[in-house]
Amino acid sequence: MTAQREDALQRFYGALLEDDAEQLYDSAPCGYLSTMPDGTVTKVNQTFLSLTGHRREDLVGVRRFVDLLAPGGRIYHETHFAPMLQMQGSAHEIAFDLLRADGSRLPVLVNSVLVRDDAGQPVTVRTAVFDATHRREYERQLLRAKVDAEAAQARAVALASTLQQTLVPPSAPVVPGLEVAAAYRPAGRVGAEVGGDFYDVFQVGEGDWVVAIGDVCGKGVQAAVVTALVRYTLRAAAVQHDAPSAALAVLNEVLLRHETDRFCTVGMVRLRQDSEGWLAAVGCGGHPLPLLRRADGSVSTAGARGTLLGVMATARTIDTEVRLGPGDSLLLLTDGVTEARREDEFFGDDRVVSVLDGSPASAAATVDGLLDQVLAFQVGSPRDDIAIVAVRVPD
Repeated sequence: MTAQREDALQRFYGALLEDDAEQLYDSAPCGYLSTMPDGTVTKVNQTFLSLTGHRREDLVGVRRFVDLLAPGGRIYHETHFAPMLQMQGSAHEIAFDLLRADGSRLPVLVNSVLVRDDAGQPVTVRTAVFDATHRREYERQLLRAKVDAEAAQARAVALASTLQQTLVPPSAPVVPGLEVAAAYRPAGRVGAEVGGDFYDVFQVGEGDWVVAIGDVCGKGVQAAVVTALVRYTLRAAAVQHDAPSAALAVLNEVLLRHETDRFCTVGMVRLRQDSEGWLAAVGCGGHPLPLLRRADGSVSTAGARGTLLGVMATARTIDTEVRLGPGDSLLLLTDGVTEARREDEFFGDDRVVSVLDGSPASAAATVDGLLDQVLAFQVGSPRDDIAIVAVRVPD
């Protein structure tokens, strides 16, 4: 083969390669355009023209890349995009809205590279433009889903707050001849979770009061529904039956008939005032026993712990009578106090007793002091609900 023929073949194949490269550039699956360092368009492929509806003669040598952007994008181009190119030499996956020829907007992602000559001077900017219409719509759907989820969470928190307000008295009632104090704290750092703990203090007759505290297994709205059932069943049963054990038996029967697999524990104290002071009848269905603190500072449990309620056909509970004199007090609480955890350590009964040993005289100070210590023990984020009620005969 002669040198002349080899040279002709090289030119032929070179032209083919140039044609193929030009065809690939022009029909690439994304838009391409080249600009001068000042942004003036010098070259653009057919894909970009098809995406935007612009004509080549209206862009090349006439308009700058920034002119093709929506107003917000122009500001970002001048304050972030252009400086990024100058400092880093490239910019990747920058979201812009391009203005089509008809004025509509096209969401795109832009990758650009700044080319410099041997002396380090900017020569051209090469930019790839990807249609992001579907991606932007997907992002909008994700944003809408996020907003909907946040709204649902806000509604859930509001529902939780409303439910808790209906399940727990806003404040302990005033009982003539007794100091009464109570506290309730749902689980979690913000205390917004609906729990199954509750307490109630209500009057049955003249000098005749009932204090109840309980814990329905589980959390959430379903637990709250059962908690409401328990609370109002106890109120009705206390009117019909004098003994706590009888009222707890009624509650056990109601729970077994109710369409739920949730059980509960309840501590109930019937307080009657007489000429000698107050007589307390204590009954517990699977609940931690109340603590009796005498005026001399001694602390002991009161009552006998019976069976869980809503589990067996017959609830076994025993009534225990305790005479309360001046300075004596009863403390009722849920296991969110004694079983409060810090790593592998429990708050425990001993800490509760130590609070009672060193507590001031008033029922309110006892409740507040115990709650503060339990929360501090768990660094302000209880894992379980906390309910505390204290009743005290004034000196």
